[in-house]
Amino acid sequence: MSSEETGTSPHDAVSYEALFTLNEPELAFFQSQTGIQDADQLKQHIVKVQTEALKVTPYTTIKTFAFTKLVASRAVPGYSHAIQFIKDRKDAIWLDAGCCCAYTNCSWPRPLCLTVQHAVGVDVRKAVADGMTVENAIGTDLYPEYWSLGHQLFKTTPESYPAHFFGGDIFDENLLKAGPILDTGATPESPRPELASSKSLTPLNGHVSVIHTSSFFHLFTEKEQLVLAQKMAGLLSPVPGSTIFGMHAGLAVKGFRTDRNRRDGSFNFCHSPESWKELWDGVIFKKGMVKVEAALRDAVDLLDMRGYKDALIGQSMADATQRSTGPPSAPIFMLWSVTRL
Repeated sequence: MSSEETGTSPHDAVSYEALFTLNEPELAFFQSQTGIQDADQLKQHIVKVQTEALKVTPYTTIKTFAFTKLVASRAVPGYSHAIQFIKDRKDAIWLDAGCCCAYTNCSWPRPLCLTVQHAVGVDVRKAVADGMTVENAIGTDLYPEYWSLGHQLFKTTPESYPAHFFGGDIFDENLLKAGPILDTGATPESPRPELASSKSLTPLNGHVSVIHTSSFFHLFTEKEQLVLAQKMAGLLSPVPGSTIFGMHAGLAVKGFRTDRNRRDGSFNFCHSPESWKELWDGVIFKKGMVKVEAALRDAVDLLDMRGYKDALIGQSMADATQRSTGPPSAPIFMLWSVTRL
């Protein structure tokens, strides 16, 4: 087993601890959610959980504390609408769909391939803190261990924090069988399920008011992204205002990121804001049924982690040299939202 697989390389958690930083909103959030008011003690607690998380998978986003960044609430379009929409509806369901194995086939140097908050459920916690009912919150991911680490990080238990979790591959029909994409105002085929007794995401088709999915779509081929979008749209409630939002890698012009190949030798496919809008408004949903917003942002600036890029440039370039087909360019994320009209 390689040092990268075990997380025990020289670029281990110890060498990244200096990168730990929380801005004022992040510090206030983690203080309120953990009950730890002393900043030094809070840092020690987060580092301890980070060390445990690295035993599951040695992702650089965990090593660099990117999971502590409240990007969705701070920068992603649609978050404020999603929070207000869900607060106005007692039984509204929020789904956070993500994947913790993001850089397995990523085309970027590892330090710039971002999975961020999904690992330990930070986005779900922030939404609950902002007013969502915890019993109506759902997380789904490939690695269930991270959900348990979220309880450790925030000092909760499944009983004290009864959000729900479904583990598995989003393309596996045992987790989610694609449902019909309903017209706005239509009635779902089945009644809203009891979340506590649900065994998969399939019964939720047509019942999810808000879906957040970040650093996820860019892991897949163009065809797989289409299938994933169809699955997300099938989950979405037909009520006007229901929304899907998030962020992932993008390009100014739709196509392949040819300056860097994936680990299997292929290239990452990235949508542009224009092609992303065309996909959702006219292909996934009937034309005019949804409002789509999409814009590009520099990923490092988005995370407010400029020092992160500089500190890891040696490791990233060493990895890039092995698989580069040209000078690596700065990663760009597309921030987006799709809202029923």
